[in-house]
Amino acid sequence: MSDSANVVLRFVLYMDLMLLFGVALFGLYSLEGRERRSGSVLPFRGLLAVFAGLGALLSSAGMVLMASTMSGESDIAELRPHIEMMLLETDVGLAWAVRMIALAVVGMALMLSSRSPGISLVIAATAGGIALAGLAWSGHGAMDEGSRRYWHFTADILHLLIAGAWLGALLAFALMAQTRALQTEAHIRLLARAVKRFEGVGALIVVIITLTGVVNYLYIVGPKLDEVLLGHYGVLLAIKVLLFAGMLVLAALNRFHLGPLLERSLREGQYRAAAHALRRSVVVEMAAAVLIVGLVAWLGTLSPEVEMSNV
Repeated sequence: MSDSANVVLRFVLYMDLMLLFGVALFGLYSLEGRERRSGSVLPFRGLLAVFAGLGALLSSAGMVLMASTMSGESDIAELRPHIEMMLLETDVGLAWAVRMIALAVVGMALMLSSRSPGISLVIAATAGGIALAGLAWSGHGAMDEGSRRYWHFTADILHLLIAGAWLGALLAFALMAQTRALQTEAHIRLLARAVKRFEGVGALIVVIITLTGVVNYLYIVGPKLDEVLLGHYGVLLAIKVLLFAGMLVLAALNRFHLGPLLERSLREGQYRAAAHALRRSVVVEMAAAVLIVGLVAWLGTLSPEVEMSNV
């Protein structure tokens, strides 16, 4: 397969596991009681089942692609010993096995969603977080050694989890703000309350994702800027930073204008225009987040050290 196929596969897998973790987590801090039951506010069972199943399929495809790239073989029969070697003798294989077990646990947790929706979401969020964290072993941190490797992995994992929490929340808000879900005042009040509860979580997300992003940059590139911007890695990273800045602007708009506007409009009885404005902002913010994840998937296949040595 080509490098572009690898980037696309990484992108879809990152998106899938981030949404799996983020949506389950959203149900825990934004909803309560019966609201967490699948179908009451969000279709948790269907969404999480799709994310877990797709994650398992994409992970399997990723393992086959990695074995094929490393061995040069394309025939499945010839690839089998290489796949077994990777699974049994490498950290990447161990991370893959743990991820597959975690995704199976998510599937089992969904069986509890009718009787114990809260417990189901706790298990799904925990297992989804473990599955997402395992992606760090396919990133730049895997190339480090000693204590540097440990701290780089820690920053990578935190970055992945916090990004997943943000992306999952955006999808949840987009679903809650669909036109057909905004037909009753009760649904809009629930949306306004969820937006209000996200304020503290959102502020924490911005702080942690910024700090871990800076740490990861320093681990990968070091305190350099001019030389990096001359290569593909630097250009893609600059685009990512600009998109992230745009997301911060939209998040601030939601926090300080559209959220309070929705609350005021509810008191005045004219709430649909404010709800639709919030939905449009969330959709644009999510589109920016999707582009950022795509850039992350691409950046993970590039080596800034090689690019700088060729400058």
